[in-house]
Order: sequence, then structure tokens, then C-alpha cells
Amino acid sequence: MRIDLHTHSTASDGTDTPAELVRNAAAAGLDVVALTDHDTVAGHAEALAALPAGLTLVTGAELSCRLDGISLHMLAYLFDPAEPEFAQERELVRDDRTPRAHAMIAKLNELGVPVTWDQVSRIAGDGSVGRPHVATALVELGVVPTVSDAFTPDWLADGGRAWAPKHELDPFEAVRLVKAAGGVSVFAHPAAVKRGRTVPESAIAELAAAGLDGIEVDHMDHDADTRARLRGLAAELGLLTTGSSDYHGSRKTCRLGEYATDPEIYGEITRRAFGAFPVPGAGGPATG
Repeated sequence: MRIDLHTHSTASDGTDTPAELVRNAAAAGLDVVALTDHDTVAGHAEALAALPAGLTLVTGAELSCRLDGISLHMLAYLFDPAEPEFAQERELVRDDRTPRAHAMIAKLNELGVPVTWDQVSRIAGDGSVGRPHVATALVELGVVPTVSDAFTPDWLADGGRAWAPKHELDPFEAVRLVKAAGGVSVFAHPAAVKRGRTVPESAIAELAAAGLDGIEVDHMDHDADTRARLRGLAAELGLLTTGSSDYHGSRKTCRLGEYATDPEIYGEITRRAFGAFPVPGAGGPATG
């Protein structure tokens, strides 16, 4: 089995629609794919309607969190999207994304960059607007060569010249909310130092004690030494280890299935979850 548990669609900051994403996942030879858009489940219905035969969809989300001033992301799998407390928190995070984008645009304008809300809004489309959409605008304007190059202290990295804060969950609260909604929590790319500051291993240990289920180990932002270190840490803490592409369509260079999750780990995730269940494809429409 080939299992990719971290992907994004146009419901957040990916460039594939949810329907395109599941079709591309099947074409890439995946057996299981998780749709984990930022702070939203808006793409799930379209992905399910288009799900090809032979591909199983794991519903999820990637939650924006912050601990001691450090940004981090929490993958949540197979939770009940209608559970009221968790749904309200996701809505608070989503609602703060637009004012944040306006604040970043204002800072960029002060720096002499002629980015506009209309431009960023066009790039985001129906998705939940975020930094990658602003970064894409910078690429369009020729300010930076790639989206990744916008995530530096000069521009949009945490604390950068054009960075602005938004409402984010405490990760301990995120773990609690996911579990209460019947889901499974996995700390996404915990050692992705190229993105900015990362939390210490002591914080991962505290999250594990609070009910964190796993950490994402095999990821494009982790080199071989980092993956080995994280695998050892997970063994010490009794955490599951996952691997995934963090696919964003054409917005990033990673390919679907570039990193994968062991079938036994996937099986344990599905055994722990009771808020929702993986959905096997019956064969969605051929186009859409």
C-alpha cells in the first residue's frame, strides 16, 4: 500500500481542486490519501464525490497552532467535523486569516512592494487565504523567484518584515479538541528548521504526555539525520511516525507520494479514530 497522509487543495493553499487532487493521487499510484487543508474541511465533500475506485480518502485538517511564540502545525485525522467546540475553534482561525492577509499586504506596501488585496484574493480563489497566497503574489511581481523564497525574515517568515499574527490554537488544546472529536493528532514536520524556529523536544514530550498520537517524520523539510533523530524520539515517547508529501500542487515542488506512511501505522491511526472513518472510492465522475 502507498499512503500519503498530508495534502492540500484549493480549499486552502493548494492549486489542485479537491476533485483534481484525488484523481491525481490515484494516477500517482496511491492507495490512500488524506486531505488536510489548513483549518478547514471545506474540500472534503468535493473530494468524496470525485473519489476514484481503488483510492481511499482519509478526511482531516492541518491546524494552525502556536507555543511560546513558535508557530507549529497539527495534523488532525478522522475527527467528527460537526463536533461543536472543535468546529468553532476552526472557524475562529479561518475568520482571522483575511484580516491577517490585509495586514501583511499593508506591511509589504510600506516596504515598497505593490501587492494588492485584489491580487491575493484572485490567487486564493475560494480557498482559505494564507501566507502562500501572499507569497505567490510576490512571485508574480518578481520580488522573489519562488514561494519558498518568500518565507524568509526579509518577507513572510515568522517575525519577518511583512509577517502579521493571526489567531492560532494552543497545541495542547488542539490535541484535546481533536481527541474529543474522535480524531487522531500528528505533529506536522516538527523539525522543519528552514521554516523558522521549532519547538524543543521537551515540548514534544509534553504533548505526547497530553495525548498526542504521533509525529510526521518522513517529510521533504527533514534531512536524513533529522528523520533518524525524530524516529528515535518517537520510539522513546511511544508516538506513531508518519510520512507524507505535504503536496500543494504546483505551489511547491513535492510530488504526491514522495514520502509515505507505513501501512501498520495507518492501520493504528484508523483503529484509534472514532469520529469518522476512511472512505473507499466507488469511482467518482471522470471529470469535474
